[in-house]
Amino acid sequence: MMFQLFIIILNIFITDMESKSNFKYEKATFAGGCFWCIEAVFEEVDGVIDVVSGYSGGFKKNPTYEEVCTGNTGHAECVQITFDPEKISYIELLNIFWKIHDPTTLNRQGADIGTQYRSAIFYHSEQQRIAAEKSKDEIAKYFKDKIVTEIVPFKIFYKAEEYHQDYYKKNPEAAYCKFVIAPKIQKFKSGK
Repeated sequence: MMFQLFIIILNIFITDMESKSNFKYEKATFAGGCFWCIEAVFEEVDGVIDVVSGYSGGFKKNPTYEEVCTGNTGHAECVQITFDPEKISYIELLNIFWKIHDPTTLNRQGADIGTQYRSAIFYHSEQQRIAAEKSKDEIAKYFKDKIVTEIVPFKIFYKAEEYHQDYYKKNPEAAYCKFVIAPKIQKFKSGK
């Protein structure tokens, strides 16, 4: 009897481990101005496993921050989000994305100006493309000006230098963090 109970428990454990090993996180890549701002907000989201600041959408291999800042590499500052689709959907991530930046300003977010600060969604699958297009059409109803967000296929992501990662968490007293990032986080948390 004890042996049979042991076998049943072992089978349950193995089945549970197999289902967890088959589980797959997904990725989302968004550009919406300074990556420090976008990263800080998405790090607050339940179901987001990891947020990495970096560069995408350009033509230069392994660009540096200084190169991207010139606007000559074609890259946008962006974040790559790893998320658990069982806890948060791609659509919910898109809804957050639209709320935390201005998708109507071409190559600009506030005082940050240049193509590296453009609004873009880099889709990883056809399902993400369809969701992004539909979401863009829906959100356009709430803006007076035209949405200029690019929706383009994801090609490659270059991780930004280490000092850019978790910038807000590491530098909460920095002026940019206090006056630009903190209000975005507060706005996000308040749901407005």
